[in-house]
Amino acid sequence: MPSSNAAPTSSRSRSGSIPRRRPPAARASTITNLVRPNRWTELCANFCAAVKPLPSNDWCLCRGCFGRILPLYCLFLLTPRSLLTFLAPSGLLALLGVAVPVAIHLWNRRPGRVVQVGSIRWLTAAANRRLRNLKLEQLALLLLRALLVVMLALAVAGPVWRRPAPPRRGQVLISADLLNSESLAAVRPTIDSLRRRGFTLRQLRQGFPRISDTVWQQKNQPVSVPAAATANLHFWPRVAQAADSFPHEPVWVYTSTTQRHFAGSRPALPTSVRWQAVPLPAPAIAWLSNASLTTPDSLRLVGSRGTDEAVFTTSRTVARPRQSPAVLPRVAGLPPLHYHSEAGRSVIRVAMPTDTLQVPVLAQPMRVWLYHDAAYAPDARYLQAALRAAGVGLLPRLELTVSRQLPPDEASLNWLFWLHSSPIPTAWQQRARQGLAIWQSARGPGVAQQTVFGVNPAELTYSLTRLDTTSHPGSRLVWQAATGRPVLSCRTVGRGAIYQFHSRLHPAWGTLVDSPELPELLLSLLQPSTGQPAEPHDPRQLDAGQVVRQEVAPADRTSTPSPAPTDTDLRAKLVLLAAVLWALERGLAQRFSAKPTSV
Repeated sequence: MPSSNAAPTSSRSRSGSIPRRRPPAARASTITNLVRPNRWTELCANFCAAVKPLPSNDWCLCRGCFGRILPLYCLFLLTPRSLLTFLAPSGLLALLGVAVPVAIHLWNRRPGRVVQVGSIRWLTAAANRRLRNLKLEQLALLLLRALLVVMLALAVAGPVWRRPAPPRRGQVLISADLLNSESLAAVRPTIDSLRRRGFTLRQLRQGFPRISDTVWQQKNQPVSVPAAATANLHFWPRVAQAADSFPHEPVWVYTSTTQRHFAGSRPALPTSVRWQAVPLPAPAIAWLSNASLTTPDSLRLVGSRGTDEAVFTTSRTVARPRQSPAVLPRVAGLPPLHYHSEAGRSVIRVAMPTDTLQVPVLAQPMRVWLYHDAAYAPDARYLQAALRAAGVGLLPRLELTVSRQLPPDEASLNWLFWLHSSPIPTAWQQRARQGLAIWQSARGPGVAQQTVFGVNPAELTYSLTRLDTTSHPGSRLVWQAATGRPVLSCRTVGRGAIYQFHSRLHPAWGTLVDSPELPELLLSLLQPSTGQPAEPHDPRQLDAGQVVRQEVAPADRTSTPSPAPTDTDLRAKLVLLAAVLWALERGLAQRFSAKPTSV
């Protein structure tokens, strides 16, 4: 028999009286009993223990189905926002539709079977107790219907699984002279950070060879590079080639600011190329620039002394040794000079700090013939003086002949200046195909035109009063007037060229004849190309701003966009999953409807 003390309590509980509120610890224990223990259970228990007691029955946020939904909600909050995103976040309001199947299961109970009874005395109390004890039935069916609503709501919100784009990995190009220099330590931390980001280290030379990690990491000092790799460095075309070789990758270029490596014109580079120039230590150095025979028994030596800002040139004439090899007289500032002559070719060897410099001795003179008539006698005098002044800067010695007679047909000439009223004979024009260069002044009175012209890179301008406006098809402009008319044009013929001067070296035609820059302008035309790199020991340095400043290439006005993240649309998969859930729900609903219903 039950005790009398327990009976009243049981009676009040069955009659529907409100129980006392449970403390947070008790509610946490309830969660543990309802939800399978895992790390989400612990999270829910801590959450419910911290919230304020609810002013309702003993319902808490994690009781029943809410205790199962909260871990899913926490999982959604902890999902990285960079991976799962929604195209229409307002569609998540459709999740409120989960309350519909819950309400249906609570209130839409199936009618019971009709049972014949003898008395309805006890039915009134049973009906009241039934309303008070509403509880969820067929939980599996409820879960399927709730998941079906959730899948449809998520599909309306447009879920997208976004994978961030992989980092853009590019190339790091380092010039050979910087790799051999102690200045590499200034940019090594930056290069190391690029290596950690996946950039590939390469040398800025032919083929862009890779720099292995072993070579780069084995020592914090200059990387050993063959001397031949630093001899002929031309940064402008090499960087332009790198931009074409790696079109869709960022390219970081690290070079020195040595001036001799920046020959030619600056290319237009794309925005993906980032260039950093590092000045190198440039101590004062002296070297032998060139040597030539002024007479059969004398040598003209041209020495240079350079710093990071300027190069100073001096010349000295010494006696040519009669025997080979021989040591030449000492030249101030230069190391010992050793003269060697073999098979009719003479060279001077100079022991430099890094290598041995071999300077060829130019034995053949430059032969120039100035042919004029009486009408061009004043022009000939001005031109003769300018040529002799330019001869001081020529590498070979100058042999100038001024005559009113044509040179012999068998004469070996380098230049022919034609200051004559008659046209150039065809035979001499044909000689241009063999390497002869011809200068022809304007014929006739010309046309009066007040204009000026300049010659790059000099900033001086020269005025002209008359011009020969005769056109010469196939010629390129060398000097151009401000009006667009050519002042000096050149037409290439075989190995030689024919220069057409559209004016005259006469005071009545312009002020060029009185300019002290005329010998320098002629020297730029007369100086032959030796095929050797210009001043391989020139230590002059450019300003870093002159190197970094660059224009965007015309084809790269719209820079290549960064790779976009990859998006995977999940709507189709969610709709398919909803269809599967709907099929399961229909099957489970028919199964429950086939079972007999209890009273």
